[in-house]
Amino acid sequence: TESVSNICYFTLAGFTHSAFALGYEAGINKCTIDGNMVPPASLITFVQKGLQYLEMEANLSNSDADVEEDFSFLQPLDLITKDVRELRQMIKERKKGLQKERDKREKEKEKEKEKEKEKEREKDKETEKEHERERARIREKDRKEREKEVEKDRERNEKVRDREKQLEDNAERGAIPDQEEKTVVKQEENGISGGAEPMEIAVPSTSQTCEISSSDVMILEGHASEVCACAWSPTGSLLASGSGDSTARIWTVAEGTARTSMQNGPANVLVLKHVKGRTNEKSKDVTTLDWNGEGTLLATGSYDGQARIWSTTGELKSTLSKHKGPIFSLKWNKKGDFLLTGSCDKTAIVWDVKAEEWRQQFEFHTGPILDVDWRNNVSFATSSTDNMIYVCKVGETRPIKTFAGHQGEVNCVKWDPAGQLLASCSDDISAKVVSEFHDTCIHFCCPRASKIYTLRWSPTGPGTNNPNQQLVLASASFDSTVKLWDVEVGKLISTLCGHRDPVYSVAFSPNGEYLASGSLDRCINVWSLKDGNIVKKYTGNGGIFEVCWNKEGDKIAACSANNTVCVLDFRM
Repeated sequence: TESVSNICYFTLAGFTHSAFALGYEAGINKCTIDGNMVPPASLITFVQKGLQYLEMEANLSNSDADVEEDFSFLQPLDLITKDVRELRQMIKERKKGLQKERDKREKEKEKEKEKEKEKEREKDKETEKEHERERARIREKDRKEREKEVEKDRERNEKVRDREKQLEDNAERGAIPDQEEKTVVKQEENGISGGAEPMEIAVPSTSQTCEISSSDVMILEGHASEVCACAWSPTGSLLASGSGDSTARIWTVAEGTARTSMQNGPANVLVLKHVKGRTNEKSKDVTTLDWNGEGTLLATGSYDGQARIWSTTGELKSTLSKHKGPIFSLKWNKKGDFLLTGSCDKTAIVWDVKAEEWRQQFEFHTGPILDVDWRNNVSFATSSTDNMIYVCKVGETRPIKTFAGHQGEVNCVKWDPAGQLLASCSDDISAKVVSEFHDTCIHFCCPRASKIYTLRWSPTGPGTNNPNQQLVLASASFDSTVKLWDVEVGKLISTLCGHRDPVYSVAFSPNGEYLASGSLDRCINVWSLKDGNIVKKYTGNGGIFEVCWNKEGDKIAACSANNTVCVLDFRM
């Protein structure tokens, strides 16, 4: 190749003799190829292919079958002046440099990712601080409400004492004869005129009330903090409880009376820990729980924003994580394939239980979600501190119904047994019932201007086991009363006055004939719906947060602020 190049150079430069001599020495004249048949620029093409081959050879390693992805191009001077070994060494060093550059870029990318993660963590911390401020606001609000109610109760007691003293003085003078305590009937304003006058049931005397004896009460101990939620299994004798000690518990309550159960020893219990190691961590408070329809799975929600699903043997089946704030409400649908959660992060999530993943997140509210309730297997209602109620459906990206009638935080939403009426209650001292099909609204006002905390439908009317009984709505409020409403005519049936502090929970018996109520005054009252009288009463050692009946209707469970769960025998 070098000789040919020199001949070309000498010929072009005019050194014909030198070119001839060189060609003669190289034996070019002895070549059998006819020069006229060689295409123009063939020599250049041949030289280029040779250089390309040399470049290819330098990029091949001894162990490679093909050229590596990071093929390295060489400079022409290097190809001419260096052999293959030297070229390979150059490429090896160059690839090391490229690898270092790639590693550097990867490290920079990792640093960027770490910075993004740090920003997310800071954002989550800020969100958690916001949620903590929201929780503190709610706790402070409840504390102030309790203080107001205690002060009102003190004033009422003073008025009662003054009235009793006045009656005693008049009686001594013979002005007023002795009178027996009786039921008071009066008209109460509820925004709708006409119909029969509602009754206010006066507090019965001790002789009228059947106190539940301690032998008919089983006290379940073990929690290390207040117990804020409890629920009976719909199919068996299992009772679940959730506490601020970062645990839920499943108690096996034997059939029969409390006396018999205590003779057989303490109740068996499974402890469902929501945090490893130490307990009583506030971010792990168990705030809500619910059994599926078959009674085979228990779902719990806690302050850490996670929902957990447990078996009846205490095995943690799955942990559902997506919320960025505490879960305040949690419900299974009737079919048991979806779990619905409402959170302080202003969203509701429908979870596919079998797939153990979220199916759809609903982000319509502008404030923390306080309650959720299924209408059927695919549609549900949510309520929030933003005063709004939304009816949503799985698969739909927008609410199918919107209700904006309340002027305060909506504490509770509940569908009637037939799924046709939606009841709600609010801090605006009102309860409302809306028809899903007719968009009509029945408005109930609390005449004592007190916030309504919760409400429940009776298990009566069409679609229930008691179809021939009247459908009734019960509401519990901070004025220490329970009210019963006839939603068909929009009337207050009666006001049940038997507590001294705010009522936090009400529950109907399975046969729809009795109503249990629990209050911060530490009392559990069982009312007869026939006449509105208290038929059973129990006074515990702590404020009552929730009451519930077992499926047979012969036991009532209640969880309280003194870290215990009590089970009452109910026999009439």
